[in-house]
Amino acid sequence: MKILLVSKWGDSLDIAYQLGKEGHEVKMYIQDKANREIGFGFVQKTNHWERFTDWADLIVFDYTGFGAEADRLREEGKTVFGGSIYTDSLELDRNFGHKELIKHGIKVLASQEFDHFSEAISYIEQHPDAYVIKPCGETQELKQLLFVGQDDEGKDVIHMLKAYEKTWGVEFGSFQIQRKVKGVEIAISGFFNGQHFLRPFNINFEHKKLFPNELGVSTGEMGTSMYWSSQSMLAEKTLLKLEKTLASYRFHGHLDINAIVNGHGIYPLEFTSRFGYPQVYIQKDAISENFGELLWGVANGTKKTIHVKKGFQVGAYMVVPPFPFNDPKSFRLFSKDSVVVFKTPNREGIHPVQVKKINDQWLVTGDSGIVVLVTGGGLTIKDAQKNMYNRISNIIINNSYYRNDIGNRWAEDSDKLLSWGYL
Repeated sequence: MKILLVSKWGDSLDIAYQLGKEGHEVKMYIQDKANREIGFGFVQKTNHWERFTDWADLIVFDYTGFGAEADRLREEGKTVFGGSIYTDSLELDRNFGHKELIKHGIKVLASQEFDHFSEAISYIEQHPDAYVIKPCGETQELKQLLFVGQDDEGKDVIHMLKAYEKTWGVEFGSFQIQRKVKGVEIAISGFFNGQHFLRPFNINFEHKKLFPNELGVSTGEMGTSMYWSSQSMLAEKTLLKLEKTLASYRFHGHLDINAIVNGHGIYPLEFTSRFGYPQVYIQKDAISENFGELLWGVANGTKKTIHVKKGFQVGAYMVVPPFPFNDPKSFRLFSKDSVVVFKTPNREGIHPVQVKKINDQWLVTGDSGIVVLVTGGGLTIKDAQKNMYNRISNIIINNSYYRNDIGNRWAEDSDKLLSWGYL
């Protein structure tokens, strides 16, 4: 096939690379100018994706924000994998997403949306409890701004709101204050073919903090563990309740609901109505069929099931300074054009993220400091971890760091999920 991949930040380089290796003809566009060097040497690039919509058999959008374009192209008869105006709103407008969950009979945690810090502080003072601060809109991309309070009266959240008011002011935009609840954080996701979700569903566990044992700043993600399930109570109480509505909006793509589950129920936290990163890299290693054909079948509505490997999959990012912070000067000093060295010629389970290739040598580029995602699989979580960390030990990237505990939570989390009836 001829596949046009339209990317916001260049996150889907590994998808483009895989599609090329499968024999498809791929052109990749990256919207963010600072990241347009990503993928040089890996895939054919273009700075004008609109010129190739008639050329392409399949158009893939890799991020939220392209929903209007995807809807328009579908109306024109194009085969499109990606979001829609409706699913963009589910992710970018937290208040809208929560209203949609309630409308579909899905339980949600109590939350309030605010435009002013003083109003949020007053609300917490009047309703003392443990809360989470969640930025909305584009600000939510800055994962370090998400704050999970620990104080049962919300005093730590009030302190953080006052700090944000001094440092960000009106530029912070709208945000949610959401009641915190204890349980297991879990995500349920699936590919939607325009009418139904494909089986099996993907059940995954994100590791968001920078350091092992969930310490340090929230990065958005440092790694993920996952398994697949054809029959899932988690999906029945979340994703499947949205099928008719998603079909009415002609959605063809990937949808993920992040939730907290405990003995009292499932409480969705937020939508990801696109590929998740690094989720899709790890999924791709588990999917035992042509990935391009999967995307094509989801986009045209013919695909109904996915063939996946048994057991578990894990993945960990290898990153360099100044990740997770945005500091262009530090990036240029410590990381730009650093060499990725492989001790062996085997590249299995190594997924390029923000790199370019010159004379067959991988070099660090982009601006975030995320270099590669390394995956592993096995019939048990321990087997998958061993497989992944053996692969990491064969890679040398100067000044790089990664978490060495991806998947460790499974032992405790699985016991809880089993006792609550979710496994």
